[in-house]
Amino acid sequence: MSTSTFQALQGSGLGLRRPMLKELPEADIGDVDFFEIAPENWMQMGGRLGRQFRELTERHTFSAHGLSLSLGGPEALDMDFVDNIGKFMQQHDIKLYSEHLSSCSDHAHLYDLMPIPFTEEAVHHVARRIRQVQDRLQRRIAIENVSYYTPLATDLSEIEFINAVLEEADCDLLLDVNNIYVNSINHRYDAEAFMRALPAERVVCLHMAGHYQEAEDLLIDTHGAPIIDPVWSLLAKTYAHTGPVATLLERDFNLPPLNELLQEVRQIRHCQQQGACQHERIPA
Repeated sequence: MSTSTFQALQGSGLGLRRPMLKELPEADIGDVDFFEIAPENWMQMGGRLGRQFRELTERHTFSAHGLSLSLGGPEALDMDFVDNIGKFMQQHDIKLYSEHLSSCSDHAHLYDLMPIPFTEEAVHHVARRIRQVQDRLQRRIAIENVSYYTPLATDLSEIEFINAVLEEADCDLLLDVNNIYVNSINHRYDAEAFMRALPAERVVCLHMAGHYQEAEDLLIDTHGAPIIDPVWSLLAKTYAHTGPVATLLERDFNLPPLNELLQEVRQIRHCQQQGACQHERIPA
C-alpha cells in the first residue's frame, strides 16, 4: 500500500521534556518552530500534564521520536503499539514519526539503544520491518543514525549499512549530527565525508545534542551537555549538503534553565539562515 508524507517540518525545534512545562508559559519561544517528544512518555498522559500537552499541540507543530519500536530486534514488531502511535499522531496532528536504527528489546525492553550488525541479512530484516510500519501507519517514517561503541559485525561499513536500509525500505532519514561526530571519533573516520555520503534528498530533519568526553578517543552520547564547536561546524557543513532542513535541539539530562536551551535554539536558527545562503551558492 502507498504511504504519504505529511506536512514537512521547518525551522528550529526543541525536544520537550516535562520539567520545561513550568517555564514555558513565561518563556520567549519565538525561535521554536516545533517541539519533539518521545511518544512513549506522553501517549497515556492524563490529568494536568495531559491537558498542558494538549494545549501545546493545539498551538504548536510537533514531531515524535520513538524509543521502543526496536526496528533491529529479533522479535515480531508490536503492531498494537504501532496502531497506538498512529492514533496518537492523528489526535495531536503530529507531522513526523521517527525511530532509531537500533535494537532495544529481546523478550523484554533493554532500556538502551543497541547496535545492529552491519550485514546484508540485517539490512533486509530492518528494511522489511520499516516497510511494515509505514504500511500500517500509511505514512513515511524517518530512521535516525545512532551512536554505538562496539560494532556487532562489519560485513558492511556503517555508511553502507545505513544507505542500504534507506534504499530498500524507501524511508526518510533523521540525521543526527552529533552522532556522526561521536562515531567519527570513536571509530576513527572522517565525519564530513560520512555526512556527505548520506542521501541529502532523504533527510527530513536534523538532531543536535551534546556529549561527554570520556577520553581523547572515546565520546559518550549523553544529550546532557551544551553542543561543542566541532559539532556546530559539522552542522554548517551539513546544511551545505542538505540545505537548511528542520533542526532540533535535544537535551535529556542536566537540564539547564530553559533560557539557556533557547539560546542554543537561536544559534541553530542562525546557522540555518547562513546555511540557506551557502546552499543556494553551491551548484546542483
